[in-house]
Amino acid sequence: MNENLYTVNIHSYESMGTFDGPGLRLVVFLQGCNFKCLYCANPDTIDCKGGVETDLEEIVRMAVSQKPFFGKKGGITFSGGEPTLQAKALIPLFERLHQEGINICLDTNGSVWNKYVEQLLQLTDLVLLDVKQIKDEHHRQLTGLSNKQTLHTAQWLEQHQRPFWMRYVLVPGYSNSEEHIRELGRHFADYKMIQRVEILPYHRLGVHKYESMQWPYGLKEVKENTPEQLHEAEKLFRTYFSTVQVN
Repeated sequence: MNENLYTVNIHSYESMGTFDGPGLRLVVFLQGCNFKCLYCANPDTIDCKGGVETDLEEIVRMAVSQKPFFGKKGGITFSGGEPTLQAKALIPLFERLHQEGINICLDTNGSVWNKYVEQLLQLTDLVLLDVKQIKDEHHRQLTGLSNKQTLHTAQWLEQHQRPFWMRYVLVPGYSNSEEHIRELGRHFADYKMIQRVEILPYHRLGVHKYESMQWPYGLKEVKENTPEQLHEAEKLFRTYFSTVQVN
């Protein structure tokens, strides 16, 4: 975990991203994650010791240079890995980006909580909250950790009127059952701060990374979603939420 207030530990960047928040966005993937999701597409971001220590102003310059392409909706998104592991270092960066008039999204699993994370969320324009599973035992099976703090983070966002999108990866046999989707829907149905629910289809694009890292891929027998599975999940989510999108 980075403790230097003037640098953050970066894995990679994506310019003109269209799947990580509204509009066109510069996506900054931070190094290090506390989850070990069975379907992680970027297992090379998990180790906190990887990545490149990057000066905050370098990221500001990069964002400012791309600002003309952002338009009214776009901006910068911090993803990972899990960016809140570097919350203390990100606070001054978020403050600088806001000075430049740049919209900020934070893609987080919501499982890290301390005074720095709380301050960071207050500086974030839109949170992309990844809810992996509503059932704690199934969440542990998928990620290795509990979902209790994730649900507490969602509650904090609601209580403090911080807008967020809820993102849900539809993994056949793990998170696509009608029972679990309905329980998730009932849990969040009355939330006013959820602007959108995004259903993210399960994919196997990261399998080659596991092979190159000589890591076992835990879902090698799981096939990608069928159109019927995605349609059914979307229909279920729409019984609880007004804005649902399949990415």
